[in-house]
Amino acid sequence: MVKTGVVLLNMGGPDSLEAVQPFLYNLFSDHDIIQIPRPIQKPVAWLISKTRAKKTMDYYKAMGGKSPQKEQTEEQARALQKVLGNEYKVVVAMRYWHPFTHEALETLSKEKELENIILLPLYPQFSKTTTGSSFNEFFREFEKFRKEGKFKDVKVKKIESYHDHPTYIQAMVENIKENLPDYKDYHFLFSAHSLPEKIINEGDPYQKQVEKTVELIKEYFPEIDSSLAYQSKVGPVKWLEPMTDEMIVNLAKKGVKNLAVIPVAFVSEHSETLYELDIQYGKLAKEQGIQNYKRIPTLKTHPLFIQTLKELVESTNF
Repeated sequence: MVKTGVVLLNMGGPDSLEAVQPFLYNLFSDHDIIQIPRPIQKPVAWLISKTRAKKTMDYYKAMGGKSPQKEQTEEQARALQKVLGNEYKVVVAMRYWHPFTHEALETLSKEKELENIILLPLYPQFSKTTTGSSFNEFFREFEKFRKEGKFKDVKVKKIESYHDHPTYIQAMVENIKENLPDYKDYHFLFSAHSLPEKIINEGDPYQKQVEKTVELIKEYFPEIDSSLAYQSKVGPVKWLEPMTDEMIVNLAKKGVKNLAVIPVAFVSEHSETLYELDIQYGKLAKEQGIQNYKRIPTLKTHPLFIQTLKELVESTNF
């Protein structure tokens, strides 16, 4: 008997080349990410998505024609469901492409004995542009269902972040060791998605939480030289630096020959890992004379990551 729904929140990605433009439109329509004046946001989002679609399609063509994030997130949901058992129902809610939040809520609305919902972001570090945006979308859709008489007495709890959760850190450490047995020969370059500095200056905790995650991982590798950089900048405003591509060039100039790039804010694969880190930056590293460029895979269904999610769910009190 299902008592608690667990909503895995993620960004989502295009599941076909035809989905690229509508995905971009949904992304740039999100006021939590792009703060365009609301009356003109949707027309501007349409224009940006139209302009960027062709170039972005080329990225996805190089990745096999789509993002694998939906399948990988659904695999995470199945793995979590298995360890949680029948009192829980795990569903996936993507922010910018299917399955959307309203689809996840439609599934949960069919559970007659549901008492609680736990919102569990697949963003380890909190930012209002990711976790915050997913929370906002959930509550907008949740209120629509409530107006229809659904979820009347259901309580909702949010898990804000788990950037320093011991089991999550252990998962990251084990994942590095499993995928890079000769890690002692490498310089570690931790890479996280960048954000406009303005958002950080307004009090967003993302940067400090990323730095804390890296600090805790590094405690397990005291003999390793490492750096932290940021990727995926969009637009002309000042973003968190140094940028990952610039850091690769600088490390090559310093004589680094073996470089391990570790995505520190992603738990599934998508364009930022498969295209940006693997293809673009892999090519850059080779051009700069780095002999061994290794990119550590994201956690996906690593047993310790699924254990992290289980612990987060089971420690949530209503």
